[in-house]
Amino acid sequence: MTLATQIASDLLDIKAVYLKPEDPFTWASGIKSPIYTDNRITLSYPETRSLIEDSFVTMIREHFPEVEVIAGTATAGIPHGAIIADKMNLPFSYIRSKPKDHGAGNQIEGRVIKGEKMVIIEDLISTGGSVLDAVKAAQDAGVDVLGVVAIFTYELPQAQANFEEANVTLVTLSNYSELIKVAKVQGYIDADGLMLLKKFKEDQENWQA
Repeated sequence: MTLATQIASDLLDIKAVYLKPEDPFTWASGIKSPIYTDNRITLSYPETRSLIEDSFVTMIREHFPEVEVIAGTATAGIPHGAIIADKMNLPFSYIRSKPKDHGAGNQIEGRVIKGEKMVIIEDLISTGGSVLDAVKAAQDAGVDVLGVVAIFTYELPQAQANFEEANVTLVTLSNYSELIKVAKVQGYIDADGLMLLKKFKEDQENWQA
């Protein structure tokens, strides 16, 4: 079993992923989607949590061996990032969606140094907009962002385009294609549901609000 398959299986088992191909969810972006993912739930399951964090460490060492600091996005990337930084014995910081409106007005919390090589941790990639805002904030602070690592991606074409435009490397533990394959094999969906889930990936403009 591949890592992507195991992560997808775990997300389904702990109900971090909900599939409703016949009655789609509406995301905040307005997209009508047959899937909703809440990876915060993984923190409540030690075995899944350990698999995710250990896999993050392995992936970071493989793809970004020169990393000097780990950062998490607020809020979902903070706990994962802190655990990873501890495992790798690296400094940790986190990046807010916007600067604080009081105190020092920081957007990046924790001490970062210009020129440091950073990897940013996110839990979920839909369009990639929020994490790419975090990347820009770090770059504006003089940090060298090596890339983004996330648990799961919906594989939306818009996300791929956004990361390419920003010239940012994205690596994920699992993905939408793997998840729907696992969901069919394990009986979470029937053949009709699988067809609808595949259609969402192949023809997403038809799912817009």
